[in-house]
Amino acid sequence: MKTYETETDIAATPDVVWHVLTHVMPRTPAPFGIVRLEGTLEERARIKLWSQASPNRAFGLRVARFDAPHRMVWRGGLPLGLFTGVRTFTLTPAPGGARFSMREDFSGPLSAMIVATMPDLTPSFTTFAHTLKTKAEQV
Repeated sequence: MKTYETETDIAATPDVVWHVLTHVMPRTPAPFGIVRLEGTLEERARIKLWSQASPNRAFGLRVARFDAPHRMVWRGGLPLGLFTGVRTFTLTPAPGGARFSMREDFSGPLSAMIVATMPDLTPSFTTFAHTLKTKAEQV
């Protein structure tokens, strides 16, 4: 299994950070490392995402979990679990605001082969967390 993750403390309440994550980010995705996001962020919704890491490819995802203002999970991949990507956004109260973490796990029988062809997602994860922090602290 391959995992990417990032974490940052944000000087804003979890409610404010959640609002930026679920309402601001979908309307202004580029600074978040996302070129475009289509669909509604709600439980069981289907969304499409184009990332800066792979801007010419749409990723079909499902919002597998939406527990405002604590956790949101996006899930996508190939049929039969041959390759699965699960991205989890978590907000927890922290002194002076909230702690934001984002993690993506890639698994399945084809994951080693597919992950080997993917760009390193660390820079886009760092950009996402930094942009979320900046925008939430401006609210």
